[in-house]
Amino acid sequence: MSAVVTADNLRKSYGDTHTMDGVSFTVEKGSIVGLIGPNGAGKTTTLKAFLGLTGFSGNLDVLGLDPREGRHLVMERVAFIADVGVLPKWMRVSEAIDYVVGVHPRFNRDRCEALLAETKIGNDKKVSQLSKGMFTQLHLSLILAIDVEFLVLDEPTLGLDILYRKAFFDRLLGDYFDKETSIIISTHQADEISSLLTHLLFIDGGKIVLDSSMDALESTYTEVLVAPEGLEKAKALGELRVPSISDLFIAKMQRSLGEMK
Repeated sequence: MSAVVTADNLRKSYGDTHTMDGVSFTVEKGSIVGLIGPNGAGKTTTLKAFLGLTGFSGNLDVLGLDPREGRHLVMERVAFIADVGVLPKWMRVSEAIDYVVGVHPRFNRDRCEALLAETKIGNDKKVSQLSKGMFTQLHLSLILAIDVEFLVLDEPTLGLDILYRKAFFDRLLGDYFDKETSIIISTHQADEISSLLTHLLFIDGGKIVLDSSMDALESTYTEVLVAPEGLEKAKALGELRVPSISDLFIAKMQRSLGEMK
């Protein structure tokens, strides 16, 4: 596989706060990468760097382009779903579709309308009339109807109930994703997307603290469940299993905090 994104020593600071502190990793073509981290860890800053939405130092290649110099060219081939979508409240759903048709040559109206047909959102509804969940559904439908090579998702299902979150991820994997498309997802529902992922990144304090393929996790990390008095005999007495993403994340963050003390 060839790299869709190559990030090398990305740095950005606000005073003494480092939102990217030497961030380096690659996103391979056809991969689905989970970017997991606590609030303020640098997830959104890193994703915005891909899109040329924030300044930084270091080297970044997105689809053969530096987003600082060719953002308009990057955005023709990349779609971005932010944690908070913005659409004018006076706009009707049909007008939102017409608008995206006019501004993005890779937008597929039929696909968007098929996505919306699975919701309760009518074309004549105004954005101001939509609930938070329905607004998120509209925003997702508009973005997922754009045919791109790289999809950047920043908390894409924020505000959705568990049923629609499952439906969204099922559609993402079943209908949208193919081996020609690459996806990076930042989310707090780590275990919810574990079955989708091919690669996992943990970020904390602007640093990548875990960079692993999902296949490698089983051979690299093992969770041992034992009573406190059995710690010395853990390997013999304990139950061995591959940790969930959430358990692995907590363990990594606790270790990171311990090293800082």
